[in-house]
Formats: sequence, C-alpha cells, structure tokens
Amino acid sequence: MRSSRSLPTRRNRIRYWTVVGILAVLAAGFGFGLLAWDNPMPIGSEGFWRIAEMRSTNLVVMAVVAICQSIATVSFQTVTNNRIITPSIMGFEALYVAVQTAGVYFIGAAGVVALQGLPQFTLQIVVMVGFAMVLYGWLLSGKYANLQVMLLIGIVIGGGLASVSTFMQRLLTPSEFDVLAARLFGNIANADSSYLPVAIPLCLVASGLLLASSRRLNIVALGRDASTGLGLDHRRETIRVLLLVSILMAVSTALIGPMTFLGFLVATLAYQFADTHDHRYVLPLSALTCFVVLSGAYFVMRNIFYAQGVVSIIIEMVGGVVFLIVILRKGRL
Repeated sequence: MRSSRSLPTRRNRIRYWTVVGILAVLAAGFGFGLLAWDNPMPIGSEGFWRIAEMRSTNLVVMAVVAICQSIATVSFQTVTNNRIITPSIMGFEALYVAVQTAGVYFIGAAGVVALQGLPQFTLQIVVMVGFAMVLYGWLLSGKYANLQVMLLIGIVIGGGLASVSTFMQRLLTPSEFDVLAARLFGNIANADSSYLPVAIPLCLVASGLLLASSRRLNIVALGRDASTGLGLDHRRETIRVLLLVSILMAVSTALIGPMTFLGFLVATLAYQFADTHDHRYVLPLSALTCFVVLSGAYFVMRNIFYAQGVVSIIIEMVGGVVFLIVILRKGRL
C-alpha cells in the first residue's frame, strides 16, 4: 500500500524546498535565456522587450504543455494505481495522428492548412474529450465496471487508429507526406498564438480542479477498498479525474502534437525529487520539472546545436530510456 505521508521531518521539508528553489532558478534562467539569447538589442531597451515579447509565445506554450502533461500524467497514474503508464495509452495521440493524416489524405497538402485555426483546434479538443467521455462512461459506469478493461480497450483503439493512419500515410505522395510529418512530431512550433485564448483557460481550470482534489487523490491512491472504507465514492472520483485528465491531454496534443514519454519522464522525476506521495507537493513539483525539461531542452537544442526541431525526439528518447530502466528495475509491468 502506498504511503500517505507528506513531509514528516525537517530534513524532508528542507530537501523539498531546496529542489523547488533549484528548479525555479533553472526555469527562470532558461526562460530568460530563450528571450535574451541572440537578441540583438541591449538588455532592458525598448527594442529588446519588443523582440522578447514576440518570443514569449513559445514560453507560454511550454508552460501550458508542462502543466497539462505533468498534472495529467501524475493524476492518471494515481487513479490507475500504476506508475509506468501515461494517458497516451488511451489513444489521444493516435486520434490526433489519425485526424491529421485523414486531412492530408482526403484534402491533400491543403488539409494541414484546413486543420489549422482556432475553430479546428477547438473541434479537435472536443472530439478527443468526447471520445474519452464515451469510453469512460461506457466502461466505468456499468455493473461490472473495470479500469483494467478500459485501459486494454484504449490500447486496442489506439492501435487500430495507428494502423489506419499508417495505411493512409503509405498512399500519400512524398510531398504530402513531408508536409504531414511536420505535424506528427510534438513541436513547440506547431502551436499558434491564436490557440492560447482557448488552451490557457482549459488548462488552468482542469489543472486547478485536480490540484484542489489533491487530498482526494491521496485517498484514491490507497485503492478502491480503502478509499471506499474512508467514505470516498471511488468510481465517481475516478471518472471525474479521468475527465479532467482527458481535457489536459487533449489541449496539449492539439496544441503541439504527440509527446508520448514527456509526462512519464517528468512524473518519474517528480516522485524522486519530492520524496513523498502527497499530491499537494507532487503535482506542483511535476509541473515545474516539466517546464524545466521542456525549456532547457529547447534552449540547448535551439541555441547551441541549432536543431530546435529535434527537441521532441530527444525528450522522447530520454523518456523511453527512463521507461525501460523503470521496467527493468521493477521486473514487471
């Protein structure tokens, strides 16, 4: 059974807040670096801040994605009682890829353009969240509701969508596939500032509700029997959390594209850094960790290696390696 302790000793508290302080300094450093590096105007001048303002959109996008991915993953792992799975298992990213591929397949290269814009962005979120609600409502509200069956069906649906997408991609011309490929990797450049008026409120409301539910998440982490014995409606709380998780994942995926292992990577790091299972501490720390990972990777790859397009590939590779290490250490799924 998981421990529900918070920060019981002075040493735990000092360690936690030291980690938070270090991550906050790194986040501020990388954030300022992205605004100031290669900025031709003197720091503090009107021209400097004008250029920095144009670059600030990327920082806002990173913050939104960091909050969505980290809080969604930690909450999802809690309700599924499994530290090695992520919300991507439910087919959100496969659905995104299928929509993008179908647009190019049926409309041509102009399909990518047709799928851009605020109405299309909002529609993608609605479709993803609707898909999740149907899945949760069907598989968690019946007499024989089973979370494991829901996960398995999510995997099957995701696999089916991936197969359909692969089939359509094979029928595309090389030029059409090149246009599509740019949308199939998670990339900060995929985001449009016009999406933010929708993405930011959804991110703040969903993540805020999950943060406010931290104490209930601590109880859910104890398991169905224990949480029911403590007076919590386990099924209702699970569906509510999964709905909020689906909103966060839909916003992140529709905003920048698929990033399968980002959430797993930062959730694993957050638990190591926090040294507690209390969600009041783990959730904020995971969001801060995710922002540092994203902004740090983007800063290094963009300004040192001049390869900003491979940021997501590097994060996915590192996340995949961490995933394998965790699997090998645990010796089981």
